[in-house]
Amino acid sequence: MIKVAVIGSGNVAQHLIKVLDAAPGVTLMQAFARQKESLLHLLPESKITDSYTDLQEADVYIISVSDDAIAKVDSLLPFTGRLVVHTSGSVAMQELNPANRRGVFYPLQTFSKNKEVNFKEVPLCLESENPNDFELLQKLAASVSDNVYAINSGQRQSLHVAAVFVSNFVNHMYTIGSTICNEHNVPFDILKPLIKETAEKVQQLPPVQAQTGPAKRGDSTTMQKHIKFLQDNNLINIYKLLSQSIQHYNEQKL
Repeated sequence: MIKVAVIGSGNVAQHLIKVLDAAPGVTLMQAFARQKESLLHLLPESKITDSYTDLQEADVYIISVSDDAIAKVDSLLPFTGRLVVHTSGSVAMQELNPANRRGVFYPLQTFSKNKEVNFKEVPLCLESENPNDFELLQKLAASVSDNVYAINSGQRQSLHVAAVFVSNFVNHMYTIGSTICNEHNVPFDILKPLIKETAEKVQQLPPVQAQTGPAKRGDSTTMQKHIKFLQDNNLINIYKLLSQSIQHYNEQKL
């Protein structure tokens, strides 16, 4: 059995706690939270601590907190020589305290507390300083996911930047689209089949080939109508910038 402790209580931490607690071959020894009540819906109080000095011995300690807090949390761990990993996409493994064995256990997915995720489909990106620790992380990852990758810190940073574009920025476009619909009394649900089809297309086609729309076609008349309709300068700037980017990619392809 692989003994694991999770340090954190945010979105990623809660999903990890849930899946690791149910994983075969894994014992979730403990979870750390500054406020115990934030995890009581997942674990009995006896398995939650708010004191670093009370952390039990484990094979892997997973720091799952915001990027800005990783270094501080890591500095408060009261032991040395143990395997400590973080779940960040943008923090290098070398930023962890070298007094412990260092690694990364990065789940490449968007997590919300109230939205279930099929963890078997979540890519887990692993990194460690030595082969033995990587084997342990690989075994742990395989107990919860069917998609496990060896990814170094540089590659992970590129993945994280790409993920911001394909997930965070795309969701912001949904927000803008939803706002436009609401302002004109049109149900956003009408757009959901389009959203679904767009996402499904890139499972079969390279994204550049799946691109459609007035910018791709060079339909300047329609684009000018859209710009006139928007009125809001911020939205106009976003529309123009994205249209120019689409046209730039299209010109490169040609």
